[in-house]
Formats: sequence, structure tokens, C-alpha cells
Amino acid sequence: MTPLRERYKSEIVPALMKRHQYRNVMEVPRLQKIVLNIGLGEATQNSKALEAAEQDMVAISGQHPVITRAKKSISSFRLREGMSIGMKVTLRGERMYEFFDKLVNVVLARMREFQGVSRDAFDRRGNYTLGLKEQTIFPEVDYDKVDKVRGLEISVITTARTDEEGRDLLEAMGMPFARD
Repeated sequence: MTPLRERYKSEIVPALMKRHQYRNVMEVPRLQKIVLNIGLGEATQNSKALEAAEQDMVAISGQHPVITRAKKSISSFRLREGMSIGMKVTLRGERMYEFFDKLVNVVLARMREFQGVSRDAFDRRGNYTLGLKEQTIFPEVDYDKVDKVRGLEISVITTARTDEEGRDLLEAMGMPFARD
């Protein structure tokens, strides 16, 4: 069991139960999954972009991504239905806790002039989405082998019912939110 998961069970659950007056341990919000997503608009012209992005995703997440395809054709973007336009990875269980720990303690700390992540990126159901401008801030990605800097979207899905519960959970787990 990862240290973050142990800390969640021993410290965070009792604190959240006390703060929100939950009557049952199962009411306490928890991490459900983390989804990493890369949109590759250039993949319509450059097929090598998918391979390079896949290598980065495998290095970052530790598992192979699923290729996402266009749902409908858009002629102004030269996009046909079924074309590869991105990739995603869904992390659950131990890998999810390891990734979250690495994200909070290593990756965000490596960002230049980091003031904290936005408090407003919740979806009114307690889920949080964070956009990164470049994949090179992850220590597993070798900067010399990167062909192009790509953005990365990280969605943290929780069992929280409200944004306040989700924010409290992520803050207790170490997410560095910006000061208002």
C-alpha cells in the first residue's frame, strides 16, 4: 500500500468525517480514478505524432494509452470520422495513488514560478481538471527525446458530491491550491 493511501485511511478520513459530520466511513469522498489525456490535432497530418505522444504517456503513467478517435467529420479541420485525434490513460488503485503523489510532490514543484493550482477548476460534482502546458515537467520524460512539446490534461475523479467536499479531499491529500 502506498504511503499516500495509508495516510488517507489513517489521517484524512477521520479529519473529513469530523469536518463534514459524516456518520459513516463510506460517505467520506475518495479518489475514484485519474484520467490523463493528450489531444493531438496534428495527428491528422503527422502519423509519427501518435507514436511520440504514446511513448511520453507510457513514461508518465506506466501503462499504455487508448487512442481516441473523432466522433464526427469536420471538413474545416480536415477531420474524418474515426481518425485518431488523441490518447488517454485511466489510472485506478495503487497506480492512481502513486501518480497523484508524484504529481503533487514532484511535478508541480518543478514548475517555474508556481503559485498553486486554480481553485476554480471543479465541475460542480467534486471532480478536478488540471491542464499542463508541457509534458517535459515529468521526470520520466527525457527532454532530449521529445520531438514536440505537447499539453496534457489531468482529471482527478472523486466520489465527492460537491466542489467543497472535493476541494477539502484534494487539499488534505496535498494538492497545492493557489491562495486567493
